[in-house]
Amino acid sequence: MSIVAVDLFCGVGGLTHGLQKSGINVVAGYDIDENCRLPYEVNNHAHFFNESIAELKVSQLSSHFQSSDIILLAGCAPCQPFSNYTQGRDRDERWGLLSHFSRLVTGLKPDLITMENVPELIKHEVFFEFLNTLTSEGYSVWHSVVYCPDYGIAQKRKRLVVLASRLGPISLIPPTHKKDEYLTLKDAIGFLPKLNSGEVDNNDVLHRSAGLTKINLKRIKASKPGGTWKDWPEELLTNCHKKSTGKKYTSVYGRMDWDELSPTITTQCYNYGSGRYGHPSQNRAMSLREAALIQSFPFSYRFTDNTSNYSITNVARMIGNAVPVNLAKAIGESLNLHVVSYG
Repeated sequence: MSIVAVDLFCGVGGLTHGLQKSGINVVAGYDIDENCRLPYEVNNHAHFFNESIAELKVSQLSSHFQSSDIILLAGCAPCQPFSNYTQGRDRDERWGLLSHFSRLVTGLKPDLITMENVPELIKHEVFFEFLNTLTSEGYSVWHSVVYCPDYGIAQKRKRLVVLASRLGPISLIPPTHKKDEYLTLKDAIGFLPKLNSGEVDNNDVLHRSAGLTKINLKRIKASKPGGTWKDWPEELLTNCHKKSTGKKYTSVYGRMDWDELSPTITTQCYNYGSGRYGHPSQNRAMSLREAALIQSFPFSYRFTDNTSNYSITNVARMIGNAVPVNLAKAIGESLNLHVVSYG
C-alpha cells in the first residue's frame, strides 16, 4: 500500500525531499514563507501552498488524500521558540503552532504522523500535550532524540523525532552509520572549488561566501582548524572574549576541521562570528552551498532562480531551518517498513 503525505511547515523541502527519496508520495507542502515556493516546487514533485497552519482547515487537507491507501501528516513546527538560544524570552505566537498540528491531526485522523524538532522541545508542556493528544486518538507513539551522524549527515546535529501510527507500534530504523563510519566535513564539501571571502563561484551561485571585515580576515588567518580564539594574538581579541561571560564560547570565530563533523548548521551559518563556521583551510566563512551539502541536500538542489541577485540571509535561513534530507529519508524508510509489516 502506498503512502500519500502532506508536509506542514515545509520550508524549502528538506523533509519532503527525503520522504520522496524513500518512495513516499508527498503531494503538497504548506508554509508561510513565500520565498520557499521556488525551491520547494522546482526540486520536488509537490505543490507549495503559502498558507498559515493556524488558518488551515481540515477540509483543505482532506482534499489531498482522495482514494489514498495510507495517509501521512508530516511536519516540523518552527523550532526557535524551543531552542536554547531563546529560552527565557517571552513566549511568542509560534508556541501555538504545535497545538494547531494537534488540531489537524484530530480532525484528519491520518494513519501515520511524523514530527521533527529541536531536543529542547521535550522540556515543554506543549510537547506532552501533543503526545497526549496522539495517544488519546489511538496512536502508538515513538519519540527519541536522534544524532544525525548516525544517519549519514556530516554535522553534530541532534533532533527530536516523533513517529505515530494507528496500525501498531512503530520506531525509527537502526542507525545506518557506526561512529567509525561517520561522514566528515571533507566527505561532504571537500570537492568544492576554492573561494575567497565575499566571492561567488561562476558556475554555482549558491557557492557564495559572505565578505569579511579586515579585522575578521586577520582573525581567521590566525585561527587553527578545530582551534579557538585563544590561538589569536591579544590585539585580535574582541571585548566579549575578555569578559568572564564570553570566555566559555570558544567555538565563536572558530575554524572547522576537515576530519571532524561540522557544527550544527543554523540560520546564521554564513556568518563567521556566529559559531565555528570558518572554512577549515580557506580564509573565509562557510558558503551557502557548503551549508546545504552538510544538511545533506543533493548538489543539484536549487534554492534560487540561478542568479546571484538573492539575499544570503534569506537562503541561509531556509537552509538552517530545514530538516536534513538524509534524516527525512530514514524517517520515510521507517514508515515504509512499518506499513509493510502491518500490511
